[in-house]
Amino acid sequence: ASLEEGIAAAARLLTSAKYPLIYGLGETTCEAQQKAVAIADGVGATIDTATSFGHAPSSMAFQNVGKVTCSFGEIKNRGDLVIFWGANPAGNQPRLLSQYTLDATGMFILGGRRERTCVVIDVQPTETSQQADHFIALKPGSDFEALCALRLLAKGVAPDGELVGSATGVPLAQWQALFEQMRTARYGAILFGGGLTRTGARHNNCEWLLRLVREMNDHTRFVCCGVRQRGNVTGADKVVTWQTGYPFCVNLARGYPRYNAQEYTAGATLARREADVALVIGNDPMPDFTPASHAHLASIPVITLAADESPLSESAAVSFATCRFGLASGGTVYRLDEVPLHLRPAVASQYPTDAEVLSALEVAIRALLPAAAEEH
Repeated sequence: ASLEEGIAAAARLLTSAKYPLIYGLGETTCEAQQKAVAIADGVGATIDTATSFGHAPSSMAFQNVGKVTCSFGEIKNRGDLVIFWGANPAGNQPRLLSQYTLDATGMFILGGRRERTCVVIDVQPTETSQQADHFIALKPGSDFEALCALRLLAKGVAPDGELVGSATGVPLAQWQALFEQMRTARYGAILFGGGLTRTGARHNNCEWLLRLVREMNDHTRFVCCGVRQRGNVTGADKVVTWQTGYPFCVNLARGYPRYNAQEYTAGATLARREADVALVIGNDPMPDFTPASHAHLASIPVITLAADESPLSESAAVSFATCRFGLASGGTVYRLDEVPLHLRPAVASQYPTDAEVLSALEVAIRALLPAAAEEH
């Protein structure tokens, strides 16, 4: 089919749907994400990002207590203690280590790696822990208890050693040694990943970490930053927040945005068999969804936009092959530390960009909306 035929077919599916779902928005530019929100607004869809399967707990914790953070440039230039908690950037974001944290030479860290101390806290050894100065092997699901122990030490309260050891699988003396490193650092940074946000107490883990970082500033300068695995999911949250007031899990069926981090996730919406059409942009959701979500997704028309083929795109009612963002298309993206960057295309592509397809789709949908309203 031609691009025009695909856009016309996708517009008919979305405007005739009673409960459309838009999901993904990672692996694409902010310009495309903005068009996706406009489409969701036009058809009254629920729009959700990959955050709901990753760093949603940290976003919820940030709403409750705020966050002491910085750009990666600050960590590069000043950070002499870097703690990776539940994150493995050596396996997922190797340039984060070489360019900004572990190996980078900074304005006040002239010796680079020689002047930095690296600590990894995780449930098992990782590629990152192999490069660290210290590795703390945490008992699975005990991040909250470990953070409680560190918060008590930050407040000058001695925790029960036996209780801490049994709860975390790590002796109290090791936590005391870590706290002493944190207290005496000139500039400390905690970079946390899915090992903290997707296990155990989830958003309570994140909230206690954010509180710990805030309390450490009574002793020295300390910051934290989330480490995400997917491209420009941070940008998706920024764009959805800018357009709707909420970062993810937003329902626009009533003509105004409603936010519920449990009810309006893509996975829950599909598992309840509520959505009758799905538009998936960028991210392949199949590894994240439950069997119930998979089953319902297979029973409804699906529209996909992606640079890579997948089982979902092969079975979709309409599948748009688009060029890869950042390589063959320019646009705005957000780095992990929430710094916006403008990308320039490095190569030409025969395929359209996500923003071009979604812009054309928005125009087609708005042309059909009066007729769709009369039918409903």
